[in-house]
Amino acid sequence: MKRSVTGKMDILLNTKSRRKSGSRSDSTKEKEDTDVSIHHSVIQGTPRLRSRRHSHRLLTEIEKELQLKLEKDILNSSPDMLLNEFTPVITDDFDDENYTFQCSCPGLYQCSVTGLVFLMKGEGDVVYRTVPWNRRLLTQHHKKPAGPLFDITCQQQSVCQLCLPHCEIISTGGGQFLQVAHVKDEGIEFITPQRITESHVVINITGFSGYGNVKDEDSPPGPVQALVLLFYKPPVDPDPSSILSVLLLPRNIVIRDVQRTRRKLNGDERYIDTPPHCKLHPKQVYTLSAVPEDDSVLVQPTDAEFDDEHRESYFTSFRVDLRIVFRDVNLSLKDKSSSTCVWERDVCLFSPTVGTLNRPPSERLFNIRSCFIEGISQPNLSSLIDKLLEKTVITDAEREEADTMQNPRVKARFVIDTVRNKGDAASSELINILRELDKILFEHLRLN
Repeated sequence: MKRSVTGKMDILLNTKSRRKSGSRSDSTKEKEDTDVSIHHSVIQGTPRLRSRRHSHRLLTEIEKELQLKLEKDILNSSPDMLLNEFTPVITDDFDDENYTFQCSCPGLYQCSVTGLVFLMKGEGDVVYRTVPWNRRLLTQHHKKPAGPLFDITCQQQSVCQLCLPHCEIISTGGGQFLQVAHVKDEGIEFITPQRITESHVVINITGFSGYGNVKDEDSPPGPVQALVLLFYKPPVDPDPSSILSVLLLPRNIVIRDVQRTRRKLNGDERYIDTPPHCKLHPKQVYTLSAVPEDDSVLVQPTDAEFDDEHRESYFTSFRVDLRIVFRDVNLSLKDKSSSTCVWERDVCLFSPTVGTLNRPPSERLFNIRSCFIEGISQPNLSSLIDKLLEKTVITDAEREEADTMQNPRVKARFVIDTVRNKGDAASSELINILRELDKILFEHLRLN
C-alpha cells in the first residue's frame, strides 16, 4: 500500500514540477514539502494499536484524497500543458464509423480527425462517434446545433475535461451564446462552458454519452469560420464532361463524415484537398465564379445562401459543370451584396507529379498511382485487365484474383501494383494499353 500511495504522490509532484521548470518559488516548495510531510506522518505515525482494517480504510481514504489532488492539479495546469495530437483507430462500416483513442498516461490530447481534445487523468480507452441531433428536443429548449453531436464513452472514466471545436470568431464578439448540450437517455442538460478559446469550448465532465455545442435559437447571426469543400466527378470516356461540387460548411464539421456521406450518395466522387478556410456570414448570399468564363464552364445556381444550421445534410451549394477536359480551374467566392472576394483558389483537378515522362515506366506508374485508382472507370478497368492478360503481363491466377474483388478501387489498386512490381517492361505495356482504352484519363494523368 505504501508503494501505491507514494506512486500517486510522485505523479502529483512530477506534474507540479513539469508546470514550473527551473527555480521554484518558496511558496511552491513549501507546499510540496508540506504535502510530503503530511504523507510521511500519516503512514509512519499510525498508532500500532489501530486494527489492520482501520489502517486499510485510512490508506484508502488517503489514496482517494491524493487522486482528487491529482485531478485538480491536471485541471488547473491544462492551459499550460503540452498538446499531443493523435490519430484514432477507426472502425468503419457502411452505416457508422467509430473512433478509438487508447491513452497510456495523463495529458492533453487532440484528435487529428474530429478536432476533439481530451484532458486525461490517467490511462483509458475513449470511444467516440458522431450521431444525429434530436432537433425536436433542442427546439423544446429554444436551442439549435452549433456543431456535431459526439457520443463519447470511456470505461475507465479517465476523461476529466472535454474541449469541443467551435466555429465562432471570438475576436469579434462571437461565442457568447455558446453552451454544451449533454444528451442522456433520461433527457438533456445544458452546460455553461468553463472557458471558450479561439477554437474550442471547454467543459469539465464526470459522465459520458452525447456532447455537442448549441446556442440560443434567437441568437443574432455573426460571421463564422467556414470551409469551402470540393468534390470532383471525373469524366468517363468517351464523354469529356465532368462535375465539380462546391460545399459551404462551418469549420467545426468533421470532414471525414462529409466524405463518407458523399461517398454513399456519389460513389465515384473524389475529394479535392485544397486550402478550404474562409469566413462566411450565415443567411448571407454568395456567388461563385469560375475561370475560364465561357461556354465550356457552367456554374449553377448563380448564387446561394450560406446555411450554418443544416450542417448534417452536406448538400452541394454550387455545381460547376465542365464540358471539356480541364486539368485545373480557378474558383472565386464573393459576397453578393458587396462583391468582396472571401475565398479564391486555383484548383488542380488532377495532380500527378510533374515531369514523369523522363522517368522509368514503373516509376511513372507509381507517381500517378492514386489518380489512376480514383479515375479509371469499372468498364475500362475490366478491359484493361483483359488486355494485360492477352499481352501476358499478368497471369491467369492474377486475373482470377482481380475478378474476386468487388470494390473497384481495391481492384484498380491491385492491378497497378501487380504490374508495377513486375518492372519497366510490364509497366510500359500498361501505359500503352491505357492510351488506347481511355484517352481522357491518359491525358489527365499526363502520361503522354
